Amino acid sequence: MFTHRIDDADHVKLEVWSAPGRTKPTFEEAMKQDFKPAKKGLITGGKSRLKFQQSGKSTSVFSVRLFAMFVDLPNSIPVEFDPGCEAMIFTTSGVPLQGITGGFEGDRRVEFILDKTKREYSFVIESSCNGMFGISGIQNRYFTLASADLVVPNQDAWHLFWDFTTLREIIDTLPGNSPLQNIALRTANEIMNEFQVDDPDTIAKCRKIAENVFGANWAKEGADVYQKRREGHGADREQVWGIGHCHIDTAWLWPYSVTQQKVARSWSTQVDLMNRYPEHHFTCSSAQQYKWLEQLYPSLFEEVKSKIKQGLFEPIGGAWVEHDGNMPSGEAFIRQMTFGQRFFQSRFGIRCRTGWLPDSFGLSGSIPQLMRSAAYFTTLEHLIFHIPDPRTDTYTAQATTGDVRKAVTNHKNLESSDMGLLVFGNGDGGGGPLAKMLENVSPVRFTRIAGVPAHIVGWLRRVRAAGNNSRELKGEWLWICTPQLVSLASLTSDSFAITKIFQGMASCIWRGKRSFMRTERIYTPVHSGSDPIRQLVATLASLTAGYLYPKQRIDDSWEKLLLNQFHDGNVTPTRAQISCLIYVYVNCLVLPGSAIGMVYEDAEKLYSEITKECKSILEEAFDTLLVGSTPIDLNTPFEISTPGKVLAVNTTPFPRREVVQVPLRSSGDKSLRTAAVQITSDSQTGYVLMDARDGVGIAQPIGLFADVKPVSGKFRNAQIGVERLYSKEFYRFSEIIPMTFQCSRELIAPGKTGGLIIFSDQPNYWDVEIHHLEKFTQLEFNDVRILENGPVRASVEAQVKYGQSLITTTVNEALIEPSHIVEIPLDIRGLEATYECQFGHVSRPTHRNTTWDTAKFEYADFSEYGYGVALLSESKYGFAVTGNVLRVSLLRAATSPDAEQDQGEHSFSWAVLPHLGHFLESDVPQVAYTFNSPLHLRYVPDQGSDGYGAVSNLVHKPLFNVTGAPNVILETVKRGDDDDFSTNSKGERTIVLRLYEAFGGHARASLNVSKKLKVSKAAITNVLEDHIEDLKVDNSDDQVVSFPLKFRGFEVVTVKLTVSLNKAQHKSYVAYHVIRSGLLKNYCF
Repeated sequence: MFTHRIDDADHVKLEVWSAPGRTKPTFEEAMKQDFKPAKKGLITGGKSRLKFQQSGKSTSVFSVRLFAMFVDLPNSIPVEFDPGCEAMIFTTSGVPLQGITGGFEGDRRVEFILDKTKREYSFVIESSCNGMFGISGIQNRYFTLASADLVVPNQDAWHLFWDFTTLREIIDTLPGNSPLQNIALRTANEIMNEFQVDDPDTIAKCRKIAENVFGANWAKEGADVYQKRREGHGADREQVWGIGHCHIDTAWLWPYSVTQQKVARSWSTQVDLMNRYPEHHFTCSSAQQYKWLEQLYPSLFEEVKSKIKQGLFEPIGGAWVEHDGNMPSGEAFIRQMTFGQRFFQSRFGIRCRTGWLPDSFGLSGSIPQLMRSAAYFTTLEHLIFHIPDPRTDTYTAQATTGDVRKAVTNHKNLESSDMGLLVFGNGDGGGGPLAKMLENVSPVRFTRIAGVPAHIVGWLRRVRAAGNNSRELKGEWLWICTPQLVSLASLTSDSFAITKIFQGMASCIWRGKRSFMRTERIYTPVHSGSDPIRQLVATLASLTAGYLYPKQRIDDSWEKLLLNQFHDGNVTPTRAQISCLIYVYVNCLVLPGSAIGMVYEDAEKLYSEITKECKSILEEAFDTLLVGSTPIDLNTPFEISTPGKVLAVNTTPFPRREVVQVPLRSSGDKSLRTAAVQITSDSQTGYVLMDARDGVGIAQPIGLFADVKPVSGKFRNAQIGVERLYSKEFYRFSEIIPMTFQCSRELIAPGKTGGLIIFSDQPNYWDVEIHHLEKFTQLEFNDVRILENGPVRASVEAQVKYGQSLITTTVNEALIEPSHIVEIPLDIRGLEATYECQFGHVSRPTHRNTTWDTAKFEYADFSEYGYGVALLSESKYGFAVTGNVLRVSLLRAATSPDAEQDQGEHSFSWAVLPHLGHFLESDVPQVAYTFNSPLHLRYVPDQGSDGYGAVSNLVHKPLFNVTGAPNVILETVKRGDDDDFSTNSKGERTIVLRLYEAFGGHARASLNVSKKLKVSKAAITNVLEDHIEDLKVDNSDDQVVSFPLKFRGFEVVTVKLTVSLNKAQHKSYVAYHVIRSGLLKNYCF
């Protein structure tokens, strides 16, 4: 296969320098080091590749000088450099040229083509001591420099090899005894008979024989074959459209820093292939990866930008990363799209028109309408199941003839479109298409013989046109994707997708999911996110004259948050999860929990940075709205002794009355003690009853009054209960929550008990199989005691011991195999349960009549006519309802790929919510919001003559509310993205409101805006804030201006208001409490 191979010192001179430990020096830093002579056989790598320890060598830099003495060669000369791992070739000035993948797997690429007109070359190779898929958990991994040779390949021999490979694929994949298979079989046999190893002249004769299948002179067509087919000279119908692709997991078996190198290696390789194969088109997603390239490899970014202008390199997806499709909040979904689309628009002048989530393990039914609102026209996802498939899919794979044919034979929607998309190239760890893949498809693209579809490198205009005929799916849409598979379907907004594998992800990497949720809670009051209007604080502060909206700081934090929503390391939870109990498992690699431990260390670091930044922004905004106020934190001693008052900001649109804990551990807590209506027995903690009667705005402390029955805890017949509107009786053995509702209805099924269960789980990787439900142990509480006994809070502590684990109100998890699950058998009957998703909910069967019903699981509300039960969770995602049993999976610790997953102490909250009426008659979504949106407690000093202690009129009363439709929820309030946020900006400003219909029906609602904001214009926009239509204005009320809105089921509506600058009116805040007919009334002045 090679006519020459030379590696002696006269032709190849190598020098090497290895960076210490896990450091990653810049190119400039590396070139300043002292290089030492090197040769083939050099061993690189070393210890501790699994953790961040400063031992071993993770990066080696080679300086290479080549002297090519060959003359009169017809082709360019490659250098073959195989370090056994991943590497990148640079010019001596630091310009990336192409990636290298060593070893002998299918992703091997070790050749670098030299200019045949030169005789001397110098370049630099950065070798990273990891394989394409990390190091498979091996801590002491080494790599050997297997080759550093000048070679001259026998091109005719290689082309014959690719021809014969294609013939073999046709023989293996076509039906037996078909015409084309017989021709291919006969042709392959003739080639075998003709070929002589010791006679090079037989190579050309064998290639001529191959034309029996591929056609006469097909090899001379080159890239022109594509243009001829577009002009009508090819087959009547192109069935398979092919495009190169490089799916790079933003984090999985490697951390973010390694992904940055993978992007440069993979994309520089594709630029090189485009220069060598003019027909090569390539696509890649994830704005984050493009931004990394721009920041770290600016010269390569400019080359990619040039190829994008030529139409060869095509950005796709329009999202910040290929995010998880289940756990992020609805607003986070939108930010994935808006941040991604704005990046592509700003850098390349384009918006992506195709949604692209090729590896997200389940997709929410809200995604289609959000994509449409973000200027998408087509969605592409991928399918693979290891249990029988649901009713619809489309399938393609990689670049062999067999893969091309599968685009048709595995296509289950041929009645809608006979076109398939072949996305070929090495993925997950990067790499993308290789030269051999482009050579593989060359004979296929030319073939006109029936049986193998025409393969052309094109794009999706025809697919979009055919989309009008696609089958419309309602209810649930189940899929999971791999980089080589593509599915296309017309999805409606009430569709929902989950995966049939990766079921263990909802319960893995609990700390990551909790960190995401808590970060989102901190972040959303600043700007926007999963909880309604929690971004209100910074937005309102920005409407005053003295506050500069920190747009860049907020965007930087959003980008970090969106990065951590990547599907492989994703530690991204949604907001409150309405539910009844759980046992589901969903996937994302960063957010879900299928990555190595190093990824979660990176993620936690980013969460810490986001938390610190957002707390700073939040304090600055609060200081504008509540001048001189101080946060009240249960974990921080309260040291302020100046006169003042306790207030709270309610960032949800819902009225609420809640018990809030305050610290009473210091001498400055007099005001807090005065406001407290209950104090713990050790006098360290108080409970304040806060009332936000009007919804969003100021909440204030109130006292007890006649119409509320105090709660209490008591022993009763060997039981311990907590009583108010319903009782929760904690049994000492096996039973946890028998419930008696207001209508004297016992909700626990007769003779049944609820409680903690340990299931036998074999936790390698991310899957949980159905058979593990057959083996379980019911845990028995052996220590139950009353901790608090009213009047506003009563609590009971129950402990369970299992092996080395102690489960109380906090969980200290030391085991690595069992999964902990809570289950409640209810005296309720129903064929379906209701599960929350982003901007709505879905209903799923409680039976398992079909395999695709079996694979549906998440969080739930379970209701029948008249009453029901929901579970509210703040960091748990694995829910299931089977028959009348509700389950929630609390803990699961797999052993791979992170061997120390979820070890240690756990603390989390969930709540059982019985309710009158069916789910559609309940306030479960609103309660779930408030459960995950705590009040922001502040201490505001009494106002002085200098304005200290004043409260802005922007937070006295709600500025926005929705009337006329209880099923319409105001989800988001934020500043418009296109505003001028400079210090000199004095003009009008925009506020963006996002609302949605929550129950699946039509609605007519009125959006009411306080006249304090001086609204000059209102319009409906898409999520990118492009204008759609102006809104009609109802100005008849003295206090508010109203805008009538219409909603379809689950519809998300974005409203953009243009408002004038507020002059920051602040005033003293006084609350008068008047008891009338047993009710408390609050008056704010």
